[in-house]
Amino acid sequence: MEETFGNSMLEQAQHLDKSCKLSNFLPTVDRPFFNISLWEHFDYIVSQVTGGRFIPSQFSFVPDKLPLSDLRSVIAAITTYYVVIFGGRALLRKAQPLKLNVLFQFHNIFLTLGSLTLLTLMIEQLVPILYKNGLYYAICDIGAWTQPMVTLYYLNYIFKFIEFIDTVFLVLKHKKLTFLHTYHHGATALLCYTQLVGTTAISWVPITLNLGVHVLMYFYYFLAARGIRVWWKEWVTRFQILQFMLDIGFIYFAVYQKFVHIFIPSFPHCGDCVGSTTATFSGCAIISSYLFLFVAFYIEVYRQKGTKKSRVIKRARGGVAAKVNEYVNVDLKKVSTPSPSPDRSFRKRRH
Repeated sequence: MEETFGNSMLEQAQHLDKSCKLSNFLPTVDRPFFNISLWEHFDYIVSQVTGGRFIPSQFSFVPDKLPLSDLRSVIAAITTYYVVIFGGRALLRKAQPLKLNVLFQFHNIFLTLGSLTLLTLMIEQLVPILYKNGLYYAICDIGAWTQPMVTLYYLNYIFKFIEFIDTVFLVLKHKKLTFLHTYHHGATALLCYTQLVGTTAISWVPITLNLGVHVLMYFYYFLAARGIRVWWKEWVTRFQILQFMLDIGFIYFAVYQKFVHIFIPSFPHCGDCVGSTTATFSGCAIISSYLFLFVAFYIEVYRQKGTKKSRVIKRARGGVAAKVNEYVNVDLKKVSTPSPSPDRSFRKRRH
């Protein structure tokens, strides 16, 4: 009797040990996050929360049928955004600024967690695609335009309109509106729409990079709203610059492939890149406009040395990232003009 009981306990212990082995949680190509299917868990949770009205695994993007899935509604939403922020700024010019600190914290932690969720789910989908088929396949082949990725693309697209609230907070708090900030929000929403409708497989490159930056950026804003200062503030802008440079490289590569494949097939190229011609070239135009703004910043700061903005920015500490932050955030009307730096030769003569 005792021997039977002992054997039973031993079997249970062995079964428990087997079920709790760390080897069961080793990452695999198909399940890179501790051998757990995040997509299946996400699908179940969202289905339960929405009462079955939205089931991620059964979603399909149908233009003109879903919210913000047709050009007219997209243009209307973006136009409304600009009317609200510029009209609101004019109407509230003489009103007292609002703090809205609690709402601002909630907005930023929501976007932090939302961006992190989408980024993690996309990485889970991309790892097997990249590992099994390579980078060119992942950015140019229709096989990379999978159902889970399309679902995540659409959710990310909806997030672009939620992010419009960023500017509403600036207006209500009487913060300065810069062209770079307001243009970027509207242009990025339009960019995501064109790529979603045009089925460009390369979409994951700018989207994942953007989500990674947004995780850091919105978490920084959340901490700042709580009065917590962090040492990595300037890295947010550094990552934004790096994101932009990588976007340019990948997208120009894809545009070259499509252009040559269609118009000059005798030129050396890898093949066509999936996606409509309209989506490819409109996306390239929007990304190129970001490049133009960055180059304009460089010329203004480093070539036009006598301007007020140049002097203010060059006084910023922390390298390029801090200077870009100053470019975006400084209000020249409220900043005194720094005097020119003393001539180094003059200082040497005095010593």
